[in-house]
Amino acid sequence: MITFTLCLLALIAGYFIYGRFIERVFGPDGRKTPALTKADGVDYIPLPTWKIFMIQFLNIAGLGPIFGAIMGAKFGTASYLWIVLGSIFAGAVHDYLAGMLSLRNGGESLPEIIGSYLGLTTKQVMRGFTVVLMVLVGAVFVAGPAGLLAKLTPDNLDATFWIVVVFAYYILATLLPVDKIIGKIYPLFAVALLFMAVGILVMLYVNHPALPEVWDGLQNTHPNAAALPIFPIMFVSIACGAISGFHATQSPLMARCMTSERHGRPVFYGAMITEGIVALIWAAAATCFFHENGMEETNASVIVDAITKDWLGAIGGVLAILGVIAAPITSGDTAFRSARLIVADFLGMEQKSIRHRLYICIPMFLAAIGLLLYSLRDKDGFDMIWRYFAWANQTLSVFTLWAITVYLVREKKKRCYYVTYFPALFMTSVCITYICIAPEGLGLSPDYALGIALLSAVLAACWFYIWYFKATKKL
Repeated sequence: MITFTLCLLALIAGYFIYGRFIERVFGPDGRKTPALTKADGVDYIPLPTWKIFMIQFLNIAGLGPIFGAIMGAKFGTASYLWIVLGSIFAGAVHDYLAGMLSLRNGGESLPEIIGSYLGLTTKQVMRGFTVVLMVLVGAVFVAGPAGLLAKLTPDNLDATFWIVVVFAYYILATLLPVDKIIGKIYPLFAVALLFMAVGILVMLYVNHPALPEVWDGLQNTHPNAAALPIFPIMFVSIACGAISGFHATQSPLMARCMTSERHGRPVFYGAMITEGIVALIWAAAATCFFHENGMEETNASVIVDAITKDWLGAIGGVLAILGVIAAPITSGDTAFRSARLIVADFLGMEQKSIRHRLYICIPMFLAAIGLLLYSLRDKDGFDMIWRYFAWANQTLSVFTLWAITVYLVREKKKRCYYVTYFPALFMTSVCITYICIAPEGLGLSPDYALGIALLSAVLAACWFYIWYFKATKKL
């Protein structure tokens, strides 16, 4: 428990120390925000800061910090370190600066921000890539909560029934103004999710299990360690609890509702640190489960159900499960909303008209239904969609980090571009190596992983510095 406690304290300290440093790097000021200058009653709506934090936290806290952390815990103590270091130095920096760039550029969607710094071709690719990712998120985050709801309700209310209900909610939340459903329901969901996290945290200290310590070594404890090396598999498995490109697609939603740039650190950096704490708690709880039951279980829903009922009792277990259900639902609906806004920005189509919103949403929902039907028909369909989502998610973070790095160079931030340069370099290596060795990728032997990672890092660094020396001569 010593390593777990130190990691928990490090996350909290990271917000106050490194978060404040990153805030100074960006330099928020008192200029008017898009919520005030572009208010439209649909997406650009001023909201209280506490509510924006709640919404941002729930937007980004999908299945990743719970299910991803549970599966990542199989890799051993290294998972704790990745959650802490990834959240403080990569994920929170990524979320904060992406959100602040959107805030300062009229609430622009992520592809427009990336295109501003990485060029028109990259912008066009990112427009399509990001919309596809959002539809994948929407499809992936229907089946998970529907399955958990089916366990809490009578047999006649099966998973299919709940899939229809959740999807119907997604349609309403995507089409209606942000303050009508999202602004009213999310605080209630947040209470359930925070209850779950606090309850499991308290029981960790009550039970005081013998968790592995960092000085015991960082060896890979995964039962299939030979085929699934820590690098890069763990760094993709634990995404939302450390760094996730999906988060940067959600930040513009809240950038359109903020009334001051100075609220950015608690909203963007703070929400990511909070998510890191949730991921750390579930990684520790899963470690206890694996020690007692072995690592054969691969269904994270079963592990969540067992832990919550055993530690929190029947009533507490139901409340905790509701928190787990709330997390993916509140990411799925805003994924579709984000996709709508990305397409609207690309087409230059105003969104005050419900007719214009339907023009964009109908094809998007039909595509999501197709993916969902595939995942239900094929027994491996969900796992396949999830793996592609996981890789695409981290790949998006790579483009976002490089775009922010270019921004920092252009703004002459006294070499502070290193705050995103090193995470960008690392995540570039992770994503390239993953697609080379993953079964759904090239399927190369893991023995080549380190060589591929080093080569990709060297090539990325060379490419960046060629641009850097050209760019700085013009500045």
